[in-house]
Amino acid sequence: MATLHVAGINIDWTPALGTGPTPPVALPTYPFQHQRYWPQTAVAGVGDARVLGQGSADHPLLRAAVSLADGDGVLLTGRLSLSAQPWLADHAVLGSVLLAGTAYVELVMYAGDQVGCALVQELTLQTPLVLPEQGGVQVQVWVGDPDQDGRRPVNVYSRVEGVEGSWTRHATGVLSPQAARVPAGLGQWPPAGARPVAVDGLYERLADSGYVYGPVFQGLRAVWRAERDVYAEVTLSEQVEADGFGLHPAALDAALHPIGLAGLLDDDGAVLPFAWSGVRLHATGATTLRVRLTPADDGGIAVAVFDTAGQPVLTADSLVLRPVTADRLGAAAPDAAQSLFTVQWMPLPGAQPDTASVAAESVWGWHGQ
Repeated sequence: MATLHVAGINIDWTPALGTGPTPPVALPTYPFQHQRYWPQTAVAGVGDARVLGQGSADHPLLRAAVSLADGDGVLLTGRLSLSAQPWLADHAVLGSVLLAGTAYVELVMYAGDQVGCALVQELTLQTPLVLPEQGGVQVQVWVGDPDQDGRRPVNVYSRVEGVEGSWTRHATGVLSPQAARVPAGLGQWPPAGARPVAVDGLYERLADSGYVYGPVFQGLRAVWRAERDVYAEVTLSEQVEADGFGLHPAALDAALHPIGLAGLLDDDGAVLPFAWSGVRLHATGATTLRVRLTPADDGGIAVAVFDTAGQPVLTADSLVLRPVTADRLGAAAPDAAQSLFTVQWMPLPGAQPDTASVAAESVWGWHGQ
């Protein structure tokens, strides 16, 4: 009878239920008074750094921050992976996907901003960070106590996720509270008397030299040469968001591509950023850049980045580059042998290159160590 009732059949319930000593109770005439079971206020969730006793870091590459208990230092942490940040895969050198040298600058500038140090006085890149194809890399940016002048040491470390082992220090430097000197704005663009430099086929030629840049890092649009200075125009790809970055690493990296194109380097081999000095961020949010590169007295390159209105975005007193070899990058790669689960191609001895053997190798030739 209940089934018929809910199906829409009019049922006379009197024979089944009877009238009883009292008449049936009518439904209430007022709205249903309900109370919400779930809380309405925001609470710390599983992905919130506060659950772990840390503070949140509002940066795309750094998600948590904690003040060190034994002083005035700060530790910022994050996780890098090609799945979470696919644009990182667009920066490969000599067959290895590397964290761009400009990313260290971005991480350290953000850390300096958290402790009131706007100037990256020094930053030396010691070991390349080779990103694994699978899994992620844990990253730490450590900022130490200030000295009597307010300067702080800073280090950048990483460790492959899921592999027990020591941390690798990739960069070390000094942060300073010294007020940033704001340079004069950039005037006429392109500068008067500057000669255009052809950029057609640039990234194909760079690939032949070992620099394989994907679309996100192919931001160079035009180059000019005027005496000692080299000027360039760079646009950040629409495939990535600039929100949260001081200056997106892909945009700053593309701003350095004219160094080799315009003959500012004598070495024809592959080079990577080695030492930065006097780096200051003046504005955020720029995605189209005008760049001036000038040989510095220390053998490096002075870098000045402006927006389309000619206002300064970032300046660096000097960037020194050093040669790099494939052997060194291979030594810096995560050690797959430390993992219990790796995939290797094991050819069958004596197998003939016919259809049956190829099929057999495809099915049975993969072994996990």
